[in-house]
Amino acid sequence: MNHLLKKTLLPLIILGLLTFLGLQLNNKKSAPNVVFTTIDGTKISMDSLKGKVVLINFWATNCTACIKEMPQLISTYNQFNKQGFALIAVAMPDDPPSQVLNYTQQQNLPFPVMHDGLSEISSQFGDVSQTPTAFIFDQQGHQLQRTIGELDFKALHQLLNNKLNYKKDGA
Repeated sequence: MNHLLKKTLLPLIILGLLTFLGLQLNNKKSAPNVVFTTIDGTKISMDSLKGKVVLINFWATNCTACIKEMPQLISTYNQFNKQGFALIAVAMPDDPPSQVLNYTQQQNLPFPVMHDGLSEISSQFGDVSQTPTAFIFDQQGHQLQRTIGELDFKALHQLLNNKLNYKKDGA
């Protein structure tokens, strides 16, 4: 009986596990259906960003790494925005709103910025608590990447070039 069990049950268990793993790999995590309210009052839904590659960046004005990567985020946004790249910067709940507004204005941030005062957005993205944390979604709203810590901008630009079929010289 033990031999029969091994001969029939074991292959079925292995087949079941392989099927489960295959489904998990194909089941890409989708963007949460949230609406961002920017510091100027504009509402932007994740749904309205379909068709674009979207980077959601959780940051804080008192986060050294966040401030360090901000010029590269600005540059990346300016380089890829017209090709279908969107970026939304989400300031963390404990960041004073006046500080977020001042920083946004002083740095002339070209992308939408929101303050997540009630933790509604950070909780929808899996209870984000560390900064910087970035999520990148493809044109269909499937999560491509989650990065805790500073972004690798060389890799990000390669990803954007690939997903947006971008040619630097316009060719």
